[in-house]
Amino acid sequence: MSCGHCSARVEKVLNSIEGVEAKVDLETNSAKLALSKEVSDETIKNAVDMIGYEVTEITE
Repeated sequence: MSCGHCSARVEKVLNSIEGVEAKVDLETNSAKLALSKEVSDETIKNAVDMIGYEVTEITE
């Protein structure tokens, strides 16, 4: 991600996943997710991949 538009796009797609509340930080190129229900890592990765970005790591 290189601009505010990019980070907003990623945040929007993550927040569109049921049970996910995401906040993207452009400075660190990362997102923090709060889950209200179980969401698979694959679901998160696929959503981000579909808009042209790559998830490089998921930590708990």
